[in-house]
Amino acid sequence: MSSLISWILYQNTLLFYFINNSLNDPFLNFLMPAITNFGSFIAMGIICVLLYIFGGENTRKVALMGLAALLLANVAVYLLKIIVAEPRPFVVLPHVIQLVSESEAYGFPSGHAASSFSVMMVIGLKYRLHIKGKTYRLLYPLLAFASLIAFSRVYIGVHYPLDVIFGAIVGILSALVVIYIGWDEDIVNKISKISIKDMIINIIRGKPSSRDKQS
Repeated sequence: MSSLISWILYQNTLLFYFINNSLNDPFLNFLMPAITNFGSFIAMGIICVLLYIFGGENTRKVALMGLAALLLANVAVYLLKIIVAEPRPFVVLPHVIQLVSESEAYGFPSGHAASSFSVMMVIGLKYRLHIKGKTYRLLYPLLAFASLIAFSRVYIGVHYPLDVIFGAIVGILSALVVIYIGWDEDIVNKISKISIKDMIINIIRGKPSSRDKQS
């Protein structure tokens, strides 16, 4: 068993060097640091908030589930980072091309991968795009985007491949837990009826709220 684990870790390092060193390219050096920012907790949270503000009731349900999955995934990542305590590759390996600064010492699993896969999985499974009478599910394009974010984390030198693979697993499982197991539909239905966009429009137009009308 120990020899198998050693072999897996060795292949993990080889693949890291292949992505980080062998694939190094000036265009990718510009593109990947930009793409990786979309996988942050804040960026994924903003996506969910925007869906809630500008979407209809069903879209707001998706946004709420996305936020719940995002929070669950990041709690799991935080705990696993403490338990595993794996140093990032640029800390222990030579000749790492590090394209962004990273203050957090531990890398397993990848928080960016977990965040992006949790939100993209929820949106991909629960959101429907309606165009000219046809309905489209966005699961595969969104998972491809999340995979690109995960790849960027290795390319820029802050994660091993196994970090992002397990981060993706954490994100996917968090999304499935929220969707199929641990989410109270009554809570989602009640909160999703609150339209922030309508509230803002009414405030701008000077319309009284329901509470003002009652008084």
